[in-house]
Amino acid sequence: MIKEKWDSYKADTPSFWRKLGDGLLIVSTTGGVPAILTKHEYIGIGLFLIGIVGKFLTTFFKK
Repeated sequence: MIKEKWDSYKADTPSFWRKLGDGLLIVSTTGGVPAILTKHEYIGIGLFLIGIVGKFLTTFFKK
């Protein structure tokens, strides 16, 4: 059971999901840092969480 999950984790990610995850990460970092620096901490933290979720999406899908 664990072996199957690990093999799935290491499998290639489809292009659509990889692009979506990377796009969410880019948006979250470029929007999150300025939001925190301008005293909008909750917006910045929310954007960072969106980026983290986006990167985790890339590990859950395989070809």
